[in-house]
Amino acid sequence: MEKESFDFLKKLMDTMSPSGFEEEAMRVWKDRTKKFADEVNTDILGNSIADLNKAGKPKIMFAGHLDEIGFMVKYIDKEGYIYFSTIGGIDLHLVPGKRVWIKTKKGKVLGVVGKKPVHLLAEEERKKVAKIEELWIDIGAKNERESRSVLNIGDPIVPAVGFEVLNNDIVVARGFDDKAGAFVVSETLKILSQKQPKASFYGVATVQEEIGLRGARTSAYRISPDIGIAIDVTFATDFPSMDKRKVGDIKIGGGPVIARGPNINSKIFDLFVEVAKKEKIPYQVEGISRATGTDANVIQLTKTGVATGLVSIPNRYMHTQVEIVSLKDLENTANLLSAFVLRLDRETNLMLH
Repeated sequence: MEKESFDFLKKLMDTMSPSGFEEEAMRVWKDRTKKFADEVNTDILGNSIADLNKAGKPKIMFAGHLDEIGFMVKYIDKEGYIYFSTIGGIDLHLVPGKRVWIKTKKGKVLGVVGKKPVHLLAEEERKKVAKIEELWIDIGAKNERESRSVLNIGDPIVPAVGFEVLNNDIVVARGFDDKAGAFVVSETLKILSQKQPKASFYGVATVQEEIGLRGARTSAYRISPDIGIAIDVTFATDFPSMDKRKVGDIKIGGGPVIARGPNINSKIFDLFVEVAKKEKIPYQVEGISRATGTDANVIQLTKTGVATGLVSIPNRYMHTQVEIVSLKDLENTANLLSAFVLRLDRETNLMLH
């Protein structure tokens, strides 16, 4: 991966962007992406929309969501301990003992998630997952007044970890779901800006996917694309305990994952496979027999319907603070997507009948 791309990825991953609080990540995405776009706009929800060759046909929209899962300050007790709620799908097994950052108006505040020590737990308590109301955040404050002097109710929270290289092209961070997809959208625009696509291209960093696919719904309505492609992460299954009979066979480093199923226009699936073979880009196929639970779901149902696809990046340990992806997969996904766009022109017909 080029140094400029790597530095952008690291900077993006180190931002805090829980659903509804994506501003920091959005600034990083916009500052980089505007170098390759004709124009970048932001809508009322916070989606950033970069366009290239507006006059082209067909009109294609790529969407990668910038929001990550996290927590929110809910209540501060008299002793200054902070109780919190979840933003998005949190695995409560993994919450106790975490260091966290609380994003406040005065800056980032470090805290730790407290829990009764194992020595003091009754036998039955040791077998149970702690309820969220039984956990708290300790920022070292003496009392409620001291806590309230640095933070407020509603402040967002994320695990206090950032981007690291684990081994060669394998990297780890919290929030690859789906800042990896938003990164790929920007990378694709970078590649296309050096070509001459015949299609009209809109690259969108969407918001609030983790709490209901909200940003994709409004941005797709605004753009009204002919073709909509969601770029997200999917479950890698190349580690112990994963049942491939249920989830499929998806490998880190195996290339972008092309989805197939009722949420996907079959001609778009076929074209992605054709392009991957022609360009000698490694790829994997994922069968999804229902709505995908990604931005593709709402894009497909925009207005009178949109020809929709889903391309995903393999991700180990999704919705934890140690999500793992491959830099090669990110590069190959951007290469596949850009080659796909370059195949589109005014004669492209994606009607199924």
